[in-house]
Amino acid sequence: MTDFERKQHDYDAYLEQPETNGLRYGSPKMHGTIALENELCFFLLFENDDEPPGSGMILPKTPRETVFDLTPQEWQATFELLQQAKRFIDDAHHPDGYTVGWNVRPAGGQHVPIAHLHVIPRFDDEPFAARGLRWWLKQPENRRSSQS
Repeated sequence: MTDFERKQHDYDAYLEQPETNGLRYGSPKMHGTIALENELCFFLLFENDDEPPGSGMILPKTPRETVFDLTPQEWQATFELLQQAKRFIDDAHHPDGYTVGWNVRPAGGQHVPIAHLHVIPRFDDEPFAARGLRWWLKQPENRRSSQS
C-alpha cells in the first residue's frame, strides 16, 4: 500500500466512524494532552518522540473536515490560540524557529478528516534544520509523472 493509499484508507475510515477519531475534542482516545484552549479551539500537545519537543496542533472543538470549512470565528480563535501556543512553546523549549502548516485531504498529507494546524518548533541542531514546509515538494523525485 502506498503512503497515499494508506492516508486515503485512514481518512475514509474516520469519516465512516468519526467516534474512533483520537483528534476529536473530548475523545477518550485523544493522541496527546490539551495544553491550551479557548471557547472554539484547543492546542493538542503531542506526547511522543516522533516530533520535536513542544510539537502539537490546533483544532476546532467542533470537527470540521478541512481548514476551508472553518467559520470566521474559528479562524480568529485559531489565530489567538496560535499566539498563546507560541508563547507556551517558547517558554518551555526555546526553539530557534517554527514550521506551521495545514494539510488538506489525503493528497495533501491529511489522513485524519479534522482540520488541524500543525505547530512544530524547530531547532538549529536538527539534521533537517533550514528545510522548511516546501523543501520536499521542490525535490525532483516529487515531479508528477503526467500533467493534466
